[in-house]
Parts: sequence; C-alpha cells; structure tokens
Amino acid sequence: MPLYEHSFRAMGCPCRLRLECDDGALAQAAIAAAEAEVRRLEEKYSRYLPDSLTTRINRNAGGEPVAIDPETAGLLGFAHTLWEQSDGRFDLTAGILRRAWDFRSGKLPSQVAIDRLLPLIGWQQVQWSADTIRLPQRGMEIDFGGCVKEYASDSAAGLLADHGIRRALVDLGGDIAVSGAACRASPWPVGIRHPRARGEALAGILLAAGGLASSGDYERCLIVEGRRYGHILNPATGWPVQGLVAVSVLAEQCLVAGGSATLAMLREEGAALAWLEELGLPWLAVDTRLGVHGRLGRSVT
Repeated sequence: MPLYEHSFRAMGCPCRLRLECDDGALAQAAIAAAEAEVRRLEEKYSRYLPDSLTTRINRNAGGEPVAIDPETAGLLGFAHTLWEQSDGRFDLTAGILRRAWDFRSGKLPSQVAIDRLLPLIGWQQVQWSADTIRLPQRGMEIDFGGCVKEYASDSAAGLLADHGIRRALVDLGGDIAVSGAACRASPWPVGIRHPRARGEALAGILLAAGGLASSGDYERCLIVEGRRYGHILNPATGWPVQGLVAVSVLAEQCLVAGGSATLAMLREEGAALAWLEELGLPWLAVDTRLGVHGRLGRSVT
C-alpha cells in the first residue's frame, strides 16, 4: 500500500500526516481536508490572531458576554473537568502569566510582576454556559493552548477516517492521534522524546489506536543558578511546579491523553506518580533524577 507523508506548520509547531492509500486522488483530498481542519481550529482559537474567537473573548473582558458554539462549549466543559480534577491547577485563565515569564530572557520575573497578575487568574470567576462566555474583569484572558492542539489531532484523524483512509497518523508537535482499522493489524512505531537528550528517544511504542500526548519541562525553561524552572506554572502562585520532568499518556483520544499528562505535570512528584498509578491508562514518567516510571512500551489496541 503506498504511503503518503505531508508536512506543514500550524499552531506554532511542525505538523505531519502519514497515511496509506491506494488511490492517489483520494489521498490528496484527505490530506487537504485534514490540514484545513487543523488550520480552521488554529484560526478559531489562537490567541495570536486578531479575528479569532479567543481574541474576541479576551478583548471583551469586563464587558458583555461573547456568543460561543457547541464545539467551544465542549472544549470549555472539558477544561472545567480538568480544573476540577486538578484542584484548580489546570486553569485556562493562567496563560496571562506569560506577561511576567519570558523563558527566552534567562531571567526570573519579579514577585511584584507575578503578584500583579494573580488577581486576573481564576477559572471560577469565568461566567460561561452552552451559549456564551464572559470574563468578568478587564485584563483577564483565556487561552485554549492547553487542549486545542490535542483536540485538533483527534479531529484531523477523524477526518482522514471519514475519507476512507484505513491507516493514518496525525502528529501535531508530538500530540499524536491514529485512525483506521488497518492500524490494529499494523501499528505505527512512535518514539517518546528523551527530556534531556535532544534528538534521542526515551522509549518506543507501537500505536494501534487512540492518541498519545506528552508534556515536559523541556519545551520551555529557564536555568538560573543551576536550578531549572519549567514553563508549567501553578496558577495559585505564578511559579513553576516542581514536579516530574516529563509525562506521556496513551488514551482513546489525544485530548484525554494530553489532559492527563498535563494534570500529572501540575502535581508534585510523589503525588503525580500516585495519581498516574490510579489513572487506569498506559503512561510513562520521568522524575527529577531521570528515573523512569510507568508502563508504556507496548502496543495499544
């Protein structure tokens, strides 16, 4: 069966589609539809784009509610569940802390700068329903970055299946979803990135169904006086969580895998490992001493 590969850039990361199809025209139509879906979601939810829904919501903070559709309400509901399960550590309003944290500067922010932002953080303040959302304070912001890329991976994989593609893999910056009945007979080999050795794999798995998502402090970090400060921040304090180095989770959906990995990263190390043990999903975690925990090196069906 011919293998088609297509690469593009969206959502601030490299994206790749891999699929098998014996009809070249069908393969190209499926690829175009999957890429268009990723770009649609980027245009809708990116906080960097002036006409996105996210920008409209943030621009209207302190003002009137903004109308939302069922897709957005579903994402908000998922984020609300993560907020509850994390005791408030997963918070869509915490992205505003980027105003204080510049991980390219090599410098820590001042406590004054962080304290100025903390009152603007708090998912419990947000007023939302199936039809509207309102940020009650001027200056508040919402950021879908913690879930939309994983959602896009699932959505693109679903579109490939809808086009009749029997074996496909979607990789959006490491958030991976596979689809197609043939994947069960011939799983995709996937590597788990080593958190400290660039270009090296920590583990390899055969992914036959569902999604794989990883989270770690290697994405953005500061090292100041020998101490590492990762980009995953506690919304209650404004400072990085001192927990695990990296987590990967497998689930039926990439969205669920990503949410689970993030919730683990938001906990202190011991609590995170205990929570993962009870999760009921295959996972792999790396602690601060680079010890490896969990069970992920197998085919998932």
